[in-house]
Formats: sequence, C-alpha cells, structure tokens
Amino acid sequence: MVDGGMRTMGQPGAGAASSGLPTSPGPEPGAESLYVELGDGRWLATRHTAGPWDPGAQHGGPPSALLARAVERTAPRHEMTVARFTTELLGPVPVGELGLRSQVTRPGRSVELVEAVLSAGGRDVARGSAWRVRRAEGATVPPRHPAPPPLPDAPPRAAGPGRVPGFASAIEWRSAGRGRMSTRGPAALWGRVLYPLVAGEPMSPLQRLMALADNGNGISSETDFLTTYFINPELTVHLHREPVGEWICVDATTTISPGGAGLATSVLSDLAGPVAVGAQALLVAPRPGR
Repeated sequence: MVDGGMRTMGQPGAGAASSGLPTSPGPEPGAESLYVELGDGRWLATRHTAGPWDPGAQHGGPPSALLARAVERTAPRHEMTVARFTTELLGPVPVGELGLRSQVTRPGRSVELVEAVLSAGGRDVARGSAWRVRRAEGATVPPRHPAPPPLPDAPPRAAGPGRVPGFASAIEWRSAGRGRMSTRGPAALWGRVLYPLVAGEPMSPLQRLMALADNGNGISSETDFLTTYFINPELTVHLHREPVGEWICVDATTTISPGGAGLATSVLSDLAGPVAVGAQALLVAPRPGR
C-alpha cells in the first residue's frame, strides 16, 4: 500500500510495452537488460550496471534509473510531472540482488514528495526522492542555457561488450566537439543507453535522463582516474520539461576546491534543447595504494 507506508515494487503496470532487445553474449540471466525483476519487490542487477571503482558495485546511473521507475509507478497521476529528482547513494550498491520499496511521503493536490529505497544485505543502499508538481498551462520562459551542439553523425553502436566492462559499455557516447571522455576538463557528449532498464519495456524519459545524468563527473573529470577518487554520494537533477527521444547531451564541468570537496554540474539536453540541470557533490581523495 502507498498511503502511510512503503510498498514493494512488483510486476510492471499496464503501461509496459514490448520492444526489440539487444543481445549480449554470456550465460548470465538477464544480460539483455540492466535489471531482472525477481518478484516480491526483489531485483537482480546484471553485469551491465557495474561501475568504474569496483566491479562488484554499481555505477550510480542504473540505480538512479530504477529508483525513478519506482517513483513513476507509485500512486501515479497523469496531471503531475517530476520537477526534481535526487539520488542518495548511501553505500556501495552491489551488482546482485536488491530489494525495492516506495511510498508517497508528502501527499498533496499540487505538489507531492515520493520516495523509493533500494536495499541489500539488510541495509538501505540508495534512496531516490522526487518532487512532483501539477502541470500548468500559462506563459513559458525559454531556457537561458546555450543550445547543445549538434548530435554527430556516426555508425550506430550495437549493444555488446566494450573495452571497459559494466555500465560504461552499456552507453553509446558521441563527442559533441567539446572535450572527450579520455581527456581532463569540461566536456559535452551525447549519450544513449544501449540496454533496456527492464527486459520487455522501453525506458521512460525520466529513467533515461537519470541513467545518463550520473556521468557528469566522469566526462568532465579534472583528476587522474588511476590515482584519485572523484566519487559522488548524490545526484540531483532539476527538470523544467521531460526529454524527448533516446539521446541526451551531458554538458559537464567539474570544480575542485581546497579541502577535498568537489562539484560537477551538467546541462542536460535532448535534440530540441536543454531540459534539466544536474549537480553532483564529489568526494575527491587519493586511491589507496596508488
């Protein structure tokens, strides 16, 4: 039940649709998706969710997308839209079995707060919270952020193993002419997720956005990945509209100040223009033994 207590996220709702799925070699169950639903609020993360720091821990993007899915399916109201989504990474999210529950924590007619929580091994490992606001008709003010650079032409990349294992190989990135993944400094890259979040259903606009927004600190890193951590314990995205289409441009910049704290900020756009602004607080510290 939603009213007053957490509910586990079970079978997909009536809105789920089937689509062609990319395939991936290997015997792992669910290797064609980021997650496999096990029933009774239990989920299995596949190898496509693994992050860069530990092969047994997930990248922040996939759990952010799964939490967004849970929020969308908790007391949904067509007249509401998500204006802010925050993911709190409470600890390493294992590449393995997870529990998922959700609730409306602050109901309201015009604004409401919804929360979803992932757990593993008897403890909470990630929490997502979203402010949903009532859609309104009226005057519009266009975004002041610059339009994203054009999406470069390139042969589409098929899903499959890449040079870097885990979620890094589950995304197709295209450089937008400012910076590159392999160099330090600000960068603008177009990305799309090559695998569905859950087999048999397309990712929603919010799910795609949250999966890719967590890459801002990675594409705009200012430190050496081999010697320095730049880990974000949280991700916050403010949206002024939902993105359209599978491609998201992440135009990111990282700032690191004395004392070990950092901040990565991103302008997030679809092919029509900016849709949201993302921010990640960063832990910046030497990697042990490096």
